[in-house]
Amino acid sequence: MERVSSKEKIAITVVGPEAPLADGMVDAFQAAELKIFGPTQKAAQLEISKNFSKAFMQRHNIPTADYATFSDPAEAHKYLDLKGAPIVIKADGLAAGKGVVVAMTIEQAHAAVDAMLVDKNMGSAGAKIVIEEFLQGEEVSFMVMVDGHHALPLATSQDHKRLLDGDQGPNTGGMGAYSPIRLVTPGHHAKIMREIINPVIRGMEQENTHYVGFLYAGLMISPNSEIRVLEFNCRMGDPETQPIMLRLRSDLLTHIEQALNGTLDKAEIEWDRRVSLGIIMAAQGYPSSPRKNDVIHGLDALKTQQKTDPDFYVFHSGTRMGGKDNKEIITAGGRVLCVTALGDNVKIAQQNAYKIADQIKFDDAQMRSDIGYRSIVNTP
Repeated sequence: MERVSSKEKIAITVVGPEAPLADGMVDAFQAAELKIFGPTQKAAQLEISKNFSKAFMQRHNIPTADYATFSDPAEAHKYLDLKGAPIVIKADGLAAGKGVVVAMTIEQAHAAVDAMLVDKNMGSAGAKIVIEEFLQGEEVSFMVMVDGHHALPLATSQDHKRLLDGDQGPNTGGMGAYSPIRLVTPGHHAKIMREIINPVIRGMEQENTHYVGFLYAGLMISPNSEIRVLEFNCRMGDPETQPIMLRLRSDLLTHIEQALNGTLDKAEIEWDRRVSLGIIMAAQGYPSSPRKNDVIHGLDALKTQQKTDPDFYVFHSGTRMGGKDNKEIITAGGRVLCVTALGDNVKIAQQNAYKIADQIKFDDAQMRSDIGYRSIVNTP
C-alpha cells in the first residue's frame, strides 16, 4: 500500500478500518516517510486487544467495568458461577463488532464462553476472552481527533447495537445512530475529556507511544451520571460517523492536517445545528450469515433528488457493481447502506431519513423502524 501511495503521489492517507491498523499499516507508511493519519500498531492495541485496553485503563485510572481475562474455559465457567448474571463476555481480539455477548442469564453466559473458547466460533479473536461487569444506563459514543498531545472533540452521538426494534435481538456492528445526543450535557462533556480522553493521551505518552488518529470511546452513562468506558476503537465508529459527517461544516482535511502537525489545540470545528440521523439497511441473514448479490433499486432516483436536496446522503458500505452486464449495484456485505438525513429535531430527522430509506429496495432488507427512539421518548 505504501508503494501505491508513493507512486500515485497521494498527499495524505486516512486509515478507516481496524484491520490495517492491526497489521501495522501506519508504521509502514511512517517508515516510508508518507503522511498517514491513524495510530501505530502499538497504539491501536487499545482496540486490537480488549485485555490490553482494560489493563491500560486500570493502569491509568480510567473508569471502566470490573473484569477478568481467561483462556481456560473451566476457569471462565467458575468465574461466571461466582459472579452470576447479567454479565458481559467479549472476545479479546478483533471480531468486526460481533465479539460481544451481553448475557442476561447464567445459561447464556456459559454458552457464550463455550462458543468462544471451546467451539472457537470467533477464531483466534476469541482464543482469549474478557468477562466484565454488566453496566446499566445509556450508551453514548464520544469521538475525538488526537495529535499526540491534544484532542479535538467531534459531535456526540448514540448508536443502536441490537438488530431489532426496541433494542431486541442479537448484537450487531450497529443498526443506526443520531447526532447530537442531549444526554451528554456540558458537564458530562467536560468530565469525559478530563477523566477519559486526556488520560488516554497522557497514558500513551507515559508508555512511550504518541497516539495520533481518531479515538472512539463507547461510554455508559448511569442514571446517577457515573461515566465508564465500555470500549475504545482506534478509528471513527460506524454507523455514528455518517450522521456526524453530515453535520460537519468545517473542512475535515484541514483538521486532519492540524492533527498531523500537532496543532489541534488551535482548531475550530463547525457543526450544523440540526440533528442528523442514520438508518442501516442490512442484508438478509445479518449479523450471523448475511446474504450477498441482491440487486439494489432506487439509488439512481435518489442521486438525482440529491442535486436539489443536500440534507440527506446515502452512504455505501456493503455494495459492489454486479447483476445484469455488471452495471447494477448489488449487496456485498452485512450492513449494506446507511441512509442519513438532517432535521430540526430527532423526530423530524427520523421522518426524513425513513422517507429516503423507503425509496430503496432490495430483497429481504433488514431495517429497524425506531432509530432515535430513546431521544424521542425522553423529549419533554
